Amino acid sequence: MSGRFDVSVVGLYILDILGRPVESIPEGGNVEFIEEIRLTVAGTAGGTVVDLAKLGLKCQAVGAVGDDEKADFVLNHMARAGIDCRLMQQLEGVETSATILNVRANGERPALHCRGASDHFDVSPDQLSEVLNCRFLHLGGTGLLARMDGEPSRRLLQAAQEAGCVTTWDLVGAGPDTWQFVEPLLPHIDYFIPSIEEAEILSGVSGVEDNIAFFQSRGVKCCVLTMGGDGSMIAQGNDRVHVPVYDIDVVDTTGCGDAYTAGFIAGLADDRSLLECGHLGTAAASLVASGLGSDAGIIDRAQTEAAMAAWRAA
Repeated sequence: MSGRFDVSVVGLYILDILGRPVESIPEGGNVEFIEEIRLTVAGTAGGTVVDLAKLGLKCQAVGAVGDDEKADFVLNHMARAGIDCRLMQQLEGVETSATILNVRANGERPALHCRGASDHFDVSPDQLSEVLNCRFLHLGGTGLLARMDGEPSRRLLQAAQEAGCVTTWDLVGAGPDTWQFVEPLLPHIDYFIPSIEEAEILSGVSGVEDNIAFFQSRGVKCCVLTMGGDGSMIAQGNDRVHVPVYDIDVVDTTGCGDAYTAGFIAGLADDRSLLECGHLGTAAASLVASGLGSDAGIIDRAQTEAAMAAWRAA
C-alpha cells in the first residue's frame, strides 16, 4: 500500500515548556535567572512527527489538543513544518496536554505534566480510512491515552497491518499499570521501539536478550531497544544489530527517543538495512541532544545525513 502519506503519527501530542539550566526553584516569590526558555511540540507522537517532517517525510498528525492558546502553538508549529493537521481534534473545554520541564545543568529534567486533551482522544470509525492512508503508522504514547489505551489501540494496529501499513510503536513513562495496555498490542507491532528501562518495567525481566526473547515470544516482529549511553540493539528473529552512540556534547535529552524513532522510520522508508536505520535514528537523536527541547538540532535530511557521516567517520 503506497498511501497518500509516508507516515500517520497517532497518539500523544504535548506542548513542552523548557528552561535551562535550573539549579533550584526559588523560595517564595523570588526570581532566578536562566539562560534559555523554549516552547516545542513534544510527546511520543508530537515530537516524532515534527522530526519526521524535518527529515523530509510526508506526515499527518492524528491526535488531540484543547481549545486554548497552547493548542494554537502546537497546530501552527506543525503546520509550518508541513505536517497535515486535518485529523488533529480540537476539543472544547479541555486543556492541551502540556509539560513544564526544569532542565538541570547535569541533564536531569524533573517534569510537571497536565494530561489534558490526549486523555480524550480516540480514532473514530469514520476517520479510520484516512488515518490508514499511509505507508507507516506510528502509535506513540500508550499509557497516557486514556480513551485509546487497550482495545482501541489494538484494533487500530490490527487494522493498519490488514491495510498493508508497517506499524511502529513507542510509549512514554512505563508504570505498573502500563503492561495491561501493551500486551494486547504486541502481535500487531512490526517495530517495537521502547527504551530498555521501559521494556524491563513492562516485562518484569532484566537484560537486553531476555527482553528481546520476552517480546518476540509475544508477537513483536522486530525489537528496537534504545539503551542510552550503550546505543541501541535491534533484534529481528535471531539477528542482532548493535548501533553505538556518537561522541557528542549533550545539552538536553528531552525527545531523544522520539528523534531516534523518527530517524529509524525515515530509514525504513528508504528501504535501508536495520543497521543503517539505527544509525539514522542515532544521528537524529544526537542532534536533538545538542540543544534544548525535542526538536533541537535537526534542520533537514541533508544536514542530518552529513552529521551522521561525520560522526561515523570520527
